[in-house]
Parts: sequence; structure tokens; C-alpha cells
Amino acid sequence: MTAGPRRAVLGQNQYGKAETRVVRITREGTTHHIKDLNVSVALSGDMDDVHLTGSNANVLTTDATKNTVFAFAKEHGVASAEEFALRLARHFVTSQEPIRSARIHVEEYVWDRIEAPDAGPARHSFVRAGREARTAEVVHDGAGGEVVSGLTGLVVLNSTASEFHGYVKDRYTTLPETRDRVLATEVNARWRYAGTDVDWDAAHALAREQLLHAFAGTYSYSLQQTLYAMGARVVERLPDVEEIRLSLPNKHHFLVDLEPFGLENDNEVYHAADRPYGLIEATVLRDGAQPRIPVEPARP
Repeated sequence: MTAGPRRAVLGQNQYGKAETRVVRITREGTTHHIKDLNVSVALSGDMDDVHLTGSNANVLTTDATKNTVFAFAKEHGVASAEEFALRLARHFVTSQEPIRSARIHVEEYVWDRIEAPDAGPARHSFVRAGREARTAEVVHDGAGGEVVSGLTGLVVLNSTASEFHGYVKDRYTTLPETRDRVLATEVNARWRYAGTDVDWDAAHALAREQLLHAFAGTYSYSLQQTLYAMGARVVERLPDVEEIRLSLPNKHHFLVDLEPFGLENDNEVYHAADRPYGLIEATVLRDGAQPRIPVEPARP
């Protein structure tokens, strides 16, 4: 006997908005505090009809879940990842009858404050923990050796003290000018030493320190200006360094439009976009030195 066709049935299902990148900045005078979250929302409940018939009558849009993340960051702040996730989950379950369960996954990115003497009393500069790697490249032949040290993944952020305006505008320009913006980048740097008689650990630590101090202490009108200030400080403070090559992707933070929800966004809630991004690269040389560090392909 031939078995009849098997009947399909709907099993467990959920939906939501994944990886909403929200940055909440709280300003207490010149001291700023930052909460950087990656929030994913998964909702489940009475959702059979949307799968079986295409009826959206019980569907809260995923766009609305994303907007809720941004609005709650403004209205309630972010005391902790756990508190924020609980508040969101309770909201979705209690405000939408078809939703029986809400699962909120939050990744929090930790930022340490940069304590830089050049920044004065302002405390708005941060370095992201846990991303950085140290690099070294050595070439040796019969005539001697050459050492290029570096670092990658050093993510830094200034929550103010950055502007961007006065640039060329053509028919395709849509970016608005700004007198106060978040400036964030991931520092990828390589620097070449003049010789090999160097205390490598001490020199690397000092170069990293100078990069951070220049980033925190520069009032920026462009990422290019900040790049040059960082490279120049390394060359000027480390006599063994002949040149430094910097590659700085602009990690854009866009103000979220909260007006549709009746909320004012006074430089508090940002969407952290990961791509596309501006990529600023340049070499800074000691006067009289010749560039020797090869230009690497652009980051993928």
C-alpha cells in the first residue's frame, strides 16, 4: 500500500529585528558616559496566520521593534544591558496581545576612558576594550635588519570635540554639516624604526600612548586632521621612529530621528553603522626620511 502525502505543520517560529546598534551617550558637564549595545529582538506567540495565510493582523513590524530600542534608549537610558533587555522584553509582551514571549539578546561593547593630559578637564574620549592586537614585521639580510611594529583594532571614540563642515557639495551630496559629532575610528598603525637597538616593549607602549593622547587631545575638523596629529605625535615623541602609516576607517555614528515618537534627540542616541565607511589613510614621516612602509590593500 502506498502511503498518502504527508501533511506539513508549522513548528516553533519567531521573528524580530537582529543587531540594532544603539549608542547612548549621557553628558554630565564635560564628563560623558557611553553605553554601546548590539540588540537583537525575537518575538513569538500567535503567529500561525502570517505563515499559513499571509495575514499580518498580529504582526508588529520588525522596524517598530528597532524603533523601540532607540526610543527606550532615549526615554529610559541604559543602566545595564540586563535592565535594558528586561524593560524591552516586558514592553513587547505586555503591549501586544499576540506576543506571548520576547527574547532579547544584548551584546555590550565596553569602553575605557582615555586619560590624556592634553585633553584638559574634558572627559569625552574612550578606547574600546578587547579588540586590539600588536603586530611586528621584520626583514633581515646580510646588511642588517629593519623592524616595523604596529597595532590593529584599537577602537577609539570622542563623544564631542569634532566638527565636519565646509566640504565640497555637488548634486549627489546629502550629508548635513555638523558642528558637534561623534568621532570614532579603529586605529590600524605601522611604524618603522631607524635601527634595531630598541627597547621594543617600552617603545610600543609609548607609541600607543601617544596615539591615544593625540586622538583625545585634538579638536577635530576632519578625521584627516586627527590622523596627522596622531602620526606627528608618534614621530616627534619617539626619536627611533622614522615613519608611521595609519589607516583609519570612519566608524559613523548617526543621530537617530526620534521626532516621529515625540522625542527630542539632543545628541544622546546614535545608530552605529558598520558599513559602508570612509577610509582615511596616510603616512607621516620624520623630516628627511624616505617612505619605506608598503601601502597595504584597503580593508575588506
